[in-house]
Amino acid sequence: MDLTTFSLSDPLIWGKLFEIILLNVILSGDNAVVIALACRALAPEQRTKGIALGAAVAVVLRIAFTVVIASLLSMPFLRVVGAGLLVWIAVKLLVEEEGQDEDSIAASSKLWKAVQTVAIADIVMSLDNVLAIAGVARDSMALLIAGLVISIPLIVVGASLITNLLTRFPILVWAGAGLLGWVAGEMLDSDPWLIGRFGAELLHRLEYPAAILGALLVLGLGYLIKSRRPDPAL
Repeated sequence: MDLTTFSLSDPLIWGKLFEIILLNVILSGDNAVVIALACRALAPEQRTKGIALGAAVAVVLRIAFTVVIASLLSMPFLRVVGAGLLVWIAVKLLVEEEGQDEDSIAASSKLWKAVQTVAIADIVMSLDNVLAIAGVARDSMALLIAGLVISIPLIVVGASLITNLLTRFPILVWAGAGLLGWVAGEMLDSDPWLIGRFGAELLHRLEYPAAILGALLVLGLGYLIKSRRPDPAL
C-alpha cells in the first residue's frame, strides 16, 4: 500500500486515518488520566485552560517525536525492533495490574506548572502511541500529523469518557492490544532489510498473514500470562 501520497478521495487513506485515531484513543486512557490528575488542584476557571494548554504543548512535542521515529523506521532492522516493542507494549497493556498510584502524578495549583506536568507526562507515556502511529502511517507524514491533530483533541475532550469506557468494557483493551499486534505484524513485514532479502512481492503477499499472526501472538501471550496469574480474590 503506497502511503507516500495523501489524497482524501482514497478510501484506503480514510481507513488508515481511522486506524490511527482509534489506536491513539484506545492507548491514551492513561494519558487522559494524567491530564485530569495534573490539573485537579487548579481553580475551576483555570482547569479547562490548563487542560487545553497542556494538550496543545503535548501535540507539538508528540508530533516532533513521532516524525523523528517515523524517519528512523526507514533504516534496516529498526522496524523489526519496533515490531518487537509493539508486541511487548500490547502484552503489557493486557496483563498490567489495574489501579496506578495516583499520588505519583503531581497536582499543581499553578497553571503553567500543571501544563508542564501534562506535557512531560504525555511524552513519557506515549512510546506506544508513537510506535503504533508511525507503523500505520508508514512514510506519509501528512497522514501521521493529521491523525495526531484529530485524535488528541478527542482525547482531551473525552478524557473521563475514555477511562470509563475502558473500565466498563474490558473487551476494548483486548481490541486495542490486538490492533497493536496487527500493526506490529505490518511493521515487521515492511522492514527494508527483509524486503531486500526476500523481495517486495513476497512480503506484499504476506502483509495480512503477518498482521493476523501479530494480533494472535499478542492475544495468545496476554491470555496465557493472565491465566497463569494467581487469583487475587483467593
